[in-house]
Amino acid sequence: MPIFGGKENNVFEVLDNHLDAVEKTLTKFKELVEAYVDEEFEKAEKKVKEVENFEREADSLRRGIESMLYAGAFLPTNRGDYARLVELIDNVADAAESASHVLILAKPKVPKSLKDEILKTVGAALKTYLELKKSVIALDEDVDEALEYAKSTEKLEEISDECERDLLGKIFESEELSTYAKLIWNQIVTKIGDISDRAEDASDQVMLIAIKRRG
Repeated sequence: MPIFGGKENNVFEVLDNHLDAVEKTLTKFKELVEAYVDEEFEKAEKKVKEVENFEREADSLRRGIESMLYAGAFLPTNRGDYARLVELIDNVADAAESASHVLILAKPKVPKSLKDEILKTVGAALKTYLELKKSVIALDEDVDEALEYAKSTEKLEEISDECERDLLGKIFESEELSTYAKLIWNQIVTKIGDISDRAEDASDQVMLIAIKRRG
């Protein structure tokens, strides 16, 4: 059962839409990477547009939530916490869009022996975000549950970090990649890692809000 009512419920409804838009951004980014490593470059370039479209949708929803907050939703002492949370969630979509731009614009050679590792790293980042999404949704229902999901998000971010480090090590050891390709993949993989890093940043904010609410 929702904890809040009135304007606050309206914020959570739009926040759910914002979470969905960010998830769609990440899903399209995952599809883009899958197409790219399979050397379906035309398909990958089309996916960039889809990533951009959902990221713009997320941006628009973020601005709408901020307007609702400053129009009087929540107590004044809590508005900044929720505005910060929405900003941090939006940063996740920004990271995916940035990674997609580097990949498509720089067009590095695909390290065939590392295709599975690349997809595993993207999957780990997406999984981290999905756990964050659960924690944010739970804020409207059960703060203890929100805290548990936030803690789980941190653990998944650590797994994502391990995937990122392992992949980067293999990229720089690869004999099939030029120095240029290694540097570009370093940028891309680091930006993929930013997805889970920013999800963890948002989970920290969920914890802050949940602890304040629990008193």
